[in-house]
Order: sequence, then C-alpha cells, then structure tokens
Amino acid sequence: MKMKSKAAVISSSLVFILSNWAWGDWCEGALQIGFYRGKCGIADVEAIVAGVVTARFVRDPTTVAALLRLQYHDCFVNGCDASILVVGSNSEKTAPPNLSVRGFNIIDDAKAAVDRICLGVVSCADLIIIATRDAVFLSLGVRYEVQTGRRDGLVSLPQNVSLFLPPPLASVSHSIALFANKGLTPTDMVLLLGAHSVGVVHCSLLKDRLYNFRNTGRPDPTMDPFLLNLLRLRCPQNTPTNNIVNLDQNPFMDNSYYQRLLLKRGILPIDQELALHPLTRGTVMTLATKGFDFPSRFGAAMVKLGAIEVLTGSQGEIRRSCRAFNEH
Repeated sequence: MKMKSKAAVISSSLVFILSNWAWGDWCEGALQIGFYRGKCGIADVEAIVAGVVTARFVRDPTTVAALLRLQYHDCFVNGCDASILVVGSNSEKTAPPNLSVRGFNIIDDAKAAVDRICLGVVSCADLIIIATRDAVFLSLGVRYEVQTGRRDGLVSLPQNVSLFLPPPLASVSHSIALFANKGLTPTDMVLLLGAHSVGVVHCSLLKDRLYNFRNTGRPDPTMDPFLLNLLRLRCPQNTPTNNIVNLDQNPFMDNSYYQRLLLKRGILPIDQELALHPLTRGTVMTLATKGFDFPSRFGAAMVKLGAIEVLTGSQGEIRRSCRAFNEH
C-alpha cells in the first residue's frame, strides 16, 4: 500500500480539524449572537424575520403583546423550545392558559420565509425569540441583540403548563418563587411584567378586585377610586359578558406601567402588589422615576428569559413545520 507523504497527512488532519470546528459550532455550541450568520449563504435570517414582523405590526400593533405572551408561555414551561406551537389534542396549546395566546401564524409566516432561503436550518424556537425582539423594537424603539442556536423540543403536554406557568392571579411571593425556579430574580420579574404596558385582560380576572376583594364584599382598597369606577363600567358585576380591559392606556412600551402602579392604577392584583411588596417596590420606584434605562434593562431581561432550559447542539430537532414534530 502506498504511504501518504507527511505533508499530505498534515493537510488531511488540518481539514478534519477545521471541519470539526465548524461542525462543533453548529452542533455543540451554546447560544450565541449571530448563530445563523453564514449558514444561509449571504442571506440575513434575522432581517428576513424582521420583514415578516414589521409587515404584521403595521397592520396590527397588538402584535407586540401577542408575541411577548407567546415567548413567555413557551419559555416558562419546557424552556424556550417552541413546544407551545405544536398542534394536537394533547399538546400545550390545548391547556386553558394557552387558549387565548396569539401570534402562531406570525411564526408560521417567518418559518416559511426563512425556509424559502435555506430549508431546515432555522429552528422554530429561535423564530419566536427573534420575532418577539423585532416586535418589541417596533414598540419600544430600542433593539436588543438576541442569542440564537436553539433547537425545537420533542415534548408538548398540557399538564406541564399548569405545573410551571405562573397563574394570572398569583401573588408576588408565589410568582417570585416560580421565577426563581427558572433562574430569574425578583428584579427580572418586575422588568418582564413591564410587558403588561401593552397587554390586555378579561374582566373575569378583575371582578374580585372590583366587587369582592378577598371575600370582603368590598373592592380592593389599594385601587385608585377613579380607576375603580372606570373598570366597573367596563366590567359590570352581574353580567355574563367578559369584556377586555387594557392593562395600560399607553399603546407603546415604556415605563408608564410603573408610574401607574405608584398611582394605585395597576389592573391585575399582581401589578398593584409589585408596588407594595418589599422585594419589588424598590425596583418599581426606580423604573417609575428614573426609567430612562427601562428599554435596555427590559431587553436584558428578555434575553435572560430566552435562555431558560434551551436545547442546543444535537438535542431536539429542527422542525419542518412549527406545528408538528418531525416524523422519524
């Protein structure tokens, strides 16, 4: 058998090492900014997603609230793995807290757009993170960098939602514990709840505060009287109608949410309690009175949320359709 020259052996070894560096970057690396750079030729994956989100936002500014809630509900259950997108009779999507979640079609559109450029490369989990960032940018005016490289999960069960997702009427203390289980601090929680500045809620979650707070037969004494009367008009006591109430009157994301809390105008119980709890009231005060850095701090909290229990490397899969697990 003919022996290879020393130079040929070195050259072959170098090619093997370099190719394995590239493969390792693809399969084994942690999340990183610009993960898809160069993986779809000269195409900019994040710019493609931004185009989809911008077109939707122009038609419907509530897109930002929808995508924020979508990312939150996805990341808090199995981690940020797009398990909330799976359609099925026994998937996360069927859990009661997720029945009113929106934004699924935006992710479908983003997936179709990136797959036209490079099929089977971009995960649905990353699309949720990128699309949410772009919607926040359009509302908040500040663009934060997101890490990518997530893989899509292989499990989506409705019972996991009630196990991990904080319920809408949870106390601040209970929520702090649930956030801590995901590696998030009380300050992170206060920042992330700033998303309520663009959210909505149904009257059914407010009526106790308006009419029978903690079974006293009276309204919540911490609520501003003017707001109380306004909400009672929107949410009459003895009616089956379940109207929608804006969590903030400002259509754009800013620190006005925290300013309203100091005026006793928080809508959900947890909103108002943030301004009263010893572990959160200091952060609320700072964000309300010195909120110039709220955009950057909110972005940092969203990045931290987006890193919860992610799948990377060879874990999970890259779904062909965000709505279904791949057939193996």
